Amino acid sequence: MSTAPDPQFDAEALVGVLARAGRKAQRVLARMDEGAKAAALRAAAAALRRHGEKILAANAQDVTAGEARGLTGALLDRLRLDPGRLEAMAAAVEAVAALPDPVGEVISHSTVPSGLDLTRVRIPIGLIGIVYESRPNVTADAAALCVRAGNAVLLRGGSEAVNSNRAIHAALAEGLAEAGVPAEVVQLMPTQDREAVGAMLRAAGLIDMIVPRGGKGLVERVQNDARVPVLAHLDGICHTYIHAAADPAMAEKVALNAKMRRTGICGAMETLLLDTAFPAAHAVVDALLESGCELRGDARAQAIDPRIKPASANDWDCEYLDAILSVAVVDGLDAALDHIARHSSGHTDAIVTADQAAAERFLAEVDSAIVMVNASTQFADGGEFGLGAEIGIATGRLHARGPVALEGLTTYKWVVRGTGQTRP
Repeated sequence: MSTAPDPQFDAEALVGVLARAGRKAQRVLARMDEGAKAAALRAAAAALRRHGEKILAANAQDVTAGEARGLTGALLDRLRLDPGRLEAMAAAVEAVAALPDPVGEVISHSTVPSGLDLTRVRIPIGLIGIVYESRPNVTADAAALCVRAGNAVLLRGGSEAVNSNRAIHAALAEGLAEAGVPAEVVQLMPTQDREAVGAMLRAAGLIDMIVPRGGKGLVERVQNDARVPVLAHLDGICHTYIHAAADPAMAEKVALNAKMRRTGICGAMETLLLDTAFPAAHAVVDALLESGCELRGDARAQAIDPRIKPASANDWDCEYLDAILSVAVVDGLDAALDHIARHSSGHTDAIVTADQAAAERFLAEVDSAIVMVNASTQFADGGEFGLGAEIGIATGRLHARGPVALEGLTTYKWVVRGTGQTRP
């Protein structure tokens, strides 16, 4: 489907109509209690299963078109649905329904010397805009999380998943409507015209927050052009540091999973750091090479195995999203921390070690949204964190960080109760 701009297309007007409808519907959703929202999401999950064949057929069209367009294997993997992934999508919606409702949560409560009673209460943000590529499951995850947190959502998926997104959205809308949720709470942009994205980014006062999910080009455009607050991460340059005191079997298992379980996700390891004193570096390297991973390393890494190709300066700052991994040998924890500080994107970084002091220092000094000890970076996921699902990973320092789920889709207000006080 073409995304070329249509000179007669009025993107600002379209986004205005959709945003105003979404804001109106959100006020209705905000009045629904926890049980009603949960029931609506369970109905939406049932509708996804009920229309499973239609969704898979639509996805097959997208995959065929993607193959013809020459999409990479990583992108096709993100795009492709099968019965197992579809069931996981429906189960994720149910998992969100089962989570505690954050809306109305009392964050703090106090009484000040004037006698005023102050309560800080969690509330929905309002209308969330989601701009995403490839992954059709984002349609369901974003809708579920936004509805549970009392927000309306305006979805704009990529052209490569247009049929999948439309089929998923239709099923969700049917299920939510059955439970009394206004259809405009979850809207899918009806056009793939790129100007629609620009109009969303400029819709300050109508859209309250934008969340981009996709490649670096998309995220850079959103961050550069948005006049609406943005919650995002640009790169997933994730490191795993194998410390001198790492258990060799654990190190091999964790490194192999961190890279090769799914190479196309943002939590995949992109750089392996091997301590010069780690005694089993060859076994870790050999396991990765035998799994089909291309390794690019510095001179000391290349000395471990002649199959390792030389790394360029750009490799240390590259998110491959493929079966390619940069490998460096480092002289201890200080050198590993220095390398991560220079090259990490602040997403997820891990250490493998049996040395508790080294682990605690790594956790304290690595300034990433997620830091791990003795675990695969592929666990950087809202579902794995018990959040039900996620709307994305945030690497900024304001509002939300790491997997963004229900709490990250809320803000708060101060509720002040007095007994007639006036300020002197």
